[in-house]
Amino acid sequence: MKFFDKLGLMVFSSLILILSVIIFIMCFGWLDVELVSNLVKNMFNSPTSTNILLGISIVLIALAVKCIFFPSDEKEKNGIKDGIILKNTDGELVISKVTLEELVNNIVKGFDSAQDIATKIVVDNNGGLIVNVIFSVTKDAIIKELSTNLQTKIKTSIKKVSDLEVKEVNISIRNLQERTNPLETINE
Repeated sequence: MKFFDKLGLMVFSSLILILSVIIFIMCFGWLDVELVSNLVKNMFNSPTSTNILLGISIVLIALAVKCIFFPSDEKEKNGIKDGIILKNTDGELVISKVTLEELVNNIVKGFDSAQDIATKIVVDNNGGLIVNVIFSVTKDAIIKELSTNLQTKIKTSIKKVSDLEVKEVNISIRNLQERTNPLETINE
């Protein structure tokens, strides 16, 4: 939500809450209706308070018109927030960032020396992808060779699958781990 949408929701929710509490209290007789009526009449008798009320009314009307007729431009398509929209002559395709992150995770899992993978994809202002991958490596890994191979494989796979350009593939090595042998896990 954008700032004015949040502000509008907060202001209108507060006004409804205040009015509801006043009506509730008046219904139980804890607040005299005459007192509320006199308070409202007195607010319109003074030119200063009338101008303040007029200013508040104008702001509330403008906020209401903005919230009702001009909703925020959140990029949510078909229930997918933070998606990347690809358009062609036949229509649109929305690919979620989560889908691309899973693709990258599967690519990294294909390398034996990579473990405990976390991926974050960022779309820059020009629509280019920046892929950030964090993982652990086994002690026998050749990190420079592994990272170069991963960067190339990630860029080509995303291009092939989605036709999106990857500007950067940033790799962070979290730590070194002992290689886990899947056969040892099964035998135990």
